[in-house]
Amino acid sequence: MDAMILSAGAGLRMRPLTEHTPKPLLKAGGRCLIEYHLDRLNAADIKDVVINTSYGAEQFGSQLGDGSRYGLNIRYSHEADTPLETGGGIQRALPLIESDPFIVISADVWTDFQFETLTLPDDAFGCLILVDNPNHNSQGDFSLIDGVVHHLDPSMSRAGLTYSGISILRKLLFAKERGTVFPLRDIFSECIDAGQLAGCHYQGKWDDIGTPQRLAQLDAELRK
Repeated sequence: MDAMILSAGAGLRMRPLTEHTPKPLLKAGGRCLIEYHLDRLNAADIKDVVINTSYGAEQFGSQLGDGSRYGLNIRYSHEADTPLETGGGIQRALPLIESDPFIVISADVWTDFQFETLTLPDDAFGCLILVDNPNHNSQGDFSLIDGVVHHLDPSMSRAGLTYSGISILRKLLFAKERGTVFPLRDIFSECIDAGQLAGCHYQGKWDDIGTPQRLAQLDAELRK
């Protein structure tokens, strides 16, 4: 199975750290954030990886190369100076992705999730890995009921969960014409409306590295 790591964002919330370095290449515990994903993909025997780039694109090739040092085959999908958002970025990269379904991973999260455990039910178009809500997203993103993802309903007694940035998706989700720039969340919404978005609640280690403070905290934890 192939994996795509979403890496094209400008990392505005991480400034000044991202003034000269793309967020996925920032370091914690002495290694780039994206390298932890690459190691876990290799451990899961997932060898073909696509990385989309925009801001600081040339630095990815310089740092990661063709992936051989990680036991992987890395291909790059460049989006020029204007990122296509998460959905548009995947759509552009589809010709480089050979497997169907395929794994999608946000570069700016840190997790001990084992990618080899990702499965997709036959009757689902995609499956999201959901996690407990962090402090900065206390309401969550979606509801999960009996393995099926639903729109978040604040009136429900059941607490919402947060999308981890990890999913497994079928290519047919990108068959509809949506233009070139759109978020992945638009696809998730349509999939939920059709009742065909599965989900799993992961309760292991997961962090959204969205601010310099969270990066510093992760760095301290990893250096222990």
